[in-house]
Amino acid sequence: MEWLDAVTLARIQFAFTVSFHIVFPAFSIGLASYLAVLNGLHLWTGKEVYLTLFNYWKKIFAVAFGMGVVSGIVMSYEFGTNWSVFADKTGPVLGPLMGYEVMSAFFLEAGFLGVMLFGRARVGPKLHFFATAMVALGTFMSAFWILSVNSWMQTPAGYAINDVGQFIVEDWFKVIFNPSFPYRLVHMLLAAYLTTAFVVGSVAAFHLLKERKRMGEPGAVPSPGSHEATRVMFSMAMWMAAIVAPIQIMAGDAHGLNTLAHQPAKIAAIEAHYETQKGAPLVLFGIPNAKEERIDYAVKVPYLSSLILTHSLDGVVPGLKEFPVADRPPLGIVFFAFRSMVGIGMLMLCVGLWSLWLRYRGRLYDTPLMHRLAVLMGPSGFIAVLSGWIVTEVGRQPFTVYNLLRTADSHSPIDATAIAFSLAAFVVVYFSLFGAGVYYILRLMRSAPGVGSGAADLSIHEPVRAAGIVPGSTLAAKTTQTGVTGSRGDRT
Repeated sequence: MEWLDAVTLARIQFAFTVSFHIVFPAFSIGLASYLAVLNGLHLWTGKEVYLTLFNYWKKIFAVAFGMGVVSGIVMSYEFGTNWSVFADKTGPVLGPLMGYEVMSAFFLEAGFLGVMLFGRARVGPKLHFFATAMVALGTFMSAFWILSVNSWMQTPAGYAINDVGQFIVEDWFKVIFNPSFPYRLVHMLLAAYLTTAFVVGSVAAFHLLKERKRMGEPGAVPSPGSHEATRVMFSMAMWMAAIVAPIQIMAGDAHGLNTLAHQPAKIAAIEAHYETQKGAPLVLFGIPNAKEERIDYAVKVPYLSSLILTHSLDGVVPGLKEFPVADRPPLGIVFFAFRSMVGIGMLMLCVGLWSLWLRYRGRLYDTPLMHRLAVLMGPSGFIAVLSGWIVTEVGRQPFTVYNLLRTADSHSPIDATAIAFSLAAFVVVYFSLFGAGVYYILRLMRSAPGVGSGAADLSIHEPVRAAGIVPGSTLAAKTTQTGVTGSRGDRT
């Protein structure tokens, strides 16, 4: 069967692993910046609540960051095992870019991550803030290089092809800053910030509802520190949603115009147009009929597709029939994934605008319906990111390097049975390992931000308590200054 051949199985395996991987960077990029903001606000204002929130979210960041690193390493090996022809032909261009990501982004993150997680009491607040900012910068640099790699595959530039069919670099600036790169970078970073905002808002809303329920019980006493931290957390998340969601929509519009210029077949699939049309309607929903090359049961808005894509009511929008059948992307997957992404984006905008209205009326923390919606919106950013990547990657098919290298010509000479067994192993391991990690993150989120938890650095006081030393005593002070020494004299 066609779906059991080596190429299809290799594509399924990579799609499976990248789908697991992308949710962790999308979360950790935004969360690292959020931690830097919290740390900076505490340093600037001296308010305990910001440090409490920092210590609450840094544990979650550490787990998500670790799972992102592990899941990302696997994909590098897949290039060699399943896509060796692609790796050989594009290696002179993409290899250095991925190396730059390791040398700049990963080294920066790894160098300062330990200080951010455990070193506040040792290095002081200012250097600790610097370390947190460097981790956030590292996540940005990682996104920069990886998106440069992916964007070059979408809109290749600055290259030549040598005698053995390899892509070689003629202009590094054009390779890195290829035509679609700025749009993809902005779109992905904003998606990461929105993803984090709605996770943070969901956790805060959960604890607001929980506190509201608890206060309805007889004899309940408010917990001021935790309640204040939850309110600040929810307020910051809703500010981010209200500000970033409209910007993301504008960035998406610019990205769409760029895609129309460089990947018109992808736009034709997104818009579900088989025929090239002047004054093209926007297909809100329908059932793609590939055999008859039409959209059944289509719900359309006249002229809106042309208006969005060309900013003119009578603009021309290309159809799939403009391209050979062998060069067309699968319409159905792209069509539905795009509408999922846009639908979630519009819902995010509505939540952000509603939060502004409630904030204006002084009801942001006293509207249970809003809080329930915020809880439900927690995973929305992940779904939108996955949908967006499906549009990006499936919409590029049938090419790995757009219009230059076909997917069918990129795979390794490997037996389908071997790929099937490794795919089955990946499914078992990923769901077990990362399922446990996600479960642990949810367990951490289920606990409210601790009262006064920002005052202590666990890296110092947990070993102190374990040694039976009372914090605040003379011995504790000396231990804090010198570190806790193991049997070999190693500081821990």
